[in-house]
Amino acid sequence: MSQLRVAVIGTGFMGAVHARSAVMAGGEVVGVVGSTPEKGRRAAAELGIGRAFDSIEDVLRHGVDVVHVCTPNATHDRFTRAAIDAGVPVVCEKPLATDATTARELTELAAERGLVTAVPFVYRYYASVREARTRLTRPGHRPPWLIHGSYLQDWLASADATNWRVDPTDGGTTRAFGDIGVHWCDLAEFVTGQRITRVNARFARAVPARPAADGTPRPVETEDGAVVLFETNGGAIGSVVVSQASAGYKNALSFSFDGPDASYSFHQETPESLWIGGRDSNEVVLRDPARTAAPTRRAAALPAGHPQGYYECFADFVADVYATIGGQRVPGLPTFEDGLRGAQIAQAVVHSARDGGWVGIETQTAQAA
Repeated sequence: MSQLRVAVIGTGFMGAVHARSAVMAGGEVVGVVGSTPEKGRRAAAELGIGRAFDSIEDVLRHGVDVVHVCTPNATHDRFTRAAIDAGVPVVCEKPLATDATTARELTELAAERGLVTAVPFVYRYYASVREARTRLTRPGHRPPWLIHGSYLQDWLASADATNWRVDPTDGGTTRAFGDIGVHWCDLAEFVTGQRITRVNARFARAVPARPAADGTPRPVETEDGAVVLFETNGGAIGSVVVSQASAGYKNALSFSFDGPDASYSFHQETPESLWIGGRDSNEVVLRDPARTAAPTRRAAALPAGHPQGYYECFADFVADVYATIGGQRVPGLPTFEDGLRGAQIAQAVVHSARDGGWVGIETQTAQAA
């Protein structure tokens, strides 16, 4: 496969992560689009990208093989549609859209065009996560009946802290859950093979107001944290606690999937190990591609003792996207179907938190091409 020509839309932290991962995956980042021409030119210089373009239309006319959308949530729809209309594969940051209806439209449009799509649920790419999935879903292994965990951060713990995500106009009606809770739910479904069927959610705020762009206090409309109870189609019950304002927690995603045969516990901040609980003994399994039955493919690229981190996972995800564009069949790649699923779960969580009680989750997916 010839080197893919890549365009990155967005110049913030995630735009830089995508650009770096694109290069590591063998692509050539030929252009970047910023929210202003000045931001685009500055990012192109800082990242060593070919050039800055003033709009996505300009970069599409230039000719690219894949577009990475890394802009504020409310703009994902516009940029993704432009790429789809041009017949170009898309990697879109989550959420795929700020509502499930739009996420379905984008998924169906891409499927009609036969385009490769992806949403970076990159925590799937930790070898310890793949190990848990392999063990949990092997024949004869009784499934977990209790699925629980949390995703905790502290970047909004200060009342003075703010971000475009705080404003529902840019970020959507859910912030903490929509930003990080969907990552946890994707892992829960990916690892266990079970689907969340209904939720009962509560939202909360750590502070009532945060600074607006001009520095004046503005009432906070979106949640700093959430507690979500859920049930699955496999008969399991579960819960997840999500927060962006818990002091001391930087990116503390963790899960425990507990069953009668074994329980599996993973912590993203110490990703080299998977705790496995048994009735007679417990064990901690360290990532080691040389071990019998260890996860293979990209998860085996690093030898034992060389920690696999977030950047490696992101680059492995992008490499899988590019391999799929090249015609390979890659198992476990998170696509727009998974982005749609995340939007459906988030929508149910929002409705439950707003209206109270249990809310069912739409399970029908978009039609494949």
